[in-house]
Amino acid sequence: MAITTTKSAFWKGFRDGAPFLLVSGPFGLLFGVLAAEAGLIVPEALVFSLSVFAGSAQFTALQLMQENTPTLIILVSALAVNLRVAMYSASLTPYLGEAPLWQRACAAYLTVDQSYALSIVQFENNPQMTLSQRLAYFFGTNGCVAPGWMAATFIGALLGAQVPDSWGLDFVLPLAFLAMVGPMLRTPAHVVACFAAVATALPATALPYNLGLIVAGMVGMMAGAQAELWIEQRKTGKDAA
Repeated sequence: MAITTTKSAFWKGFRDGAPFLLVSGPFGLLFGVLAAEAGLIVPEALVFSLSVFAGSAQFTALQLMQENTPTLIILVSALAVNLRVAMYSASLTPYLGEAPLWQRACAAYLTVDQSYALSIVQFENNPQMTLSQRLAYFFGTNGCVAPGWMAATFIGALLGAQVPDSWGLDFVLPLAFLAMVGPMLRTPAHVVACFAAVATALPATALPYNLGLIVAGMVGMMAGAQAELWIEQRKTGKDAA
């Protein structure tokens, strides 16, 4: 359906984003359960999701909190995990950069994988969209995902508070990370980054304060960037030939 008004742009974004609730809902539920298992009460778990709203960063911080890691290391690790969002923001700036400051601040808070992926495709394929329509579409992509994530966190925390300690849900957190990593391995550069990070993380476990996570993340990013550069150079060389 063609986008002709700001309202239609919002509802198109809402419809496009709705299927992602099938993914974010269970993960929000899992985060709530694990937050309760880690000792957070229900309001604390909900405020955690409201203030951060970044699944991978939340799971990372929660893992480190359970290991009594210093607060500074927790913050740096969570930021490192979410560095990709900085690239998302840079990519969206040509389309949303002229919006008022408060709208850009709201957009920054709501910039997650699905809102970026849907929006950048929509904006590139429909250059005739006005700024207000682009903003409406972007916010629409989170119309049910963001509330769904918060609601799932709340329900998960309520359920988690009732889970006996004997159930031992600690093993679920590594499984959650594996489930998040799998769909992200979309290109050879992603695969190189993943395996470089894994190869570094194993011996880096000897570092204090879980600094191995940060070191492995930096190595993975550098390896992935170098692999992407090498692939692009090979493509350029073949095209020139």
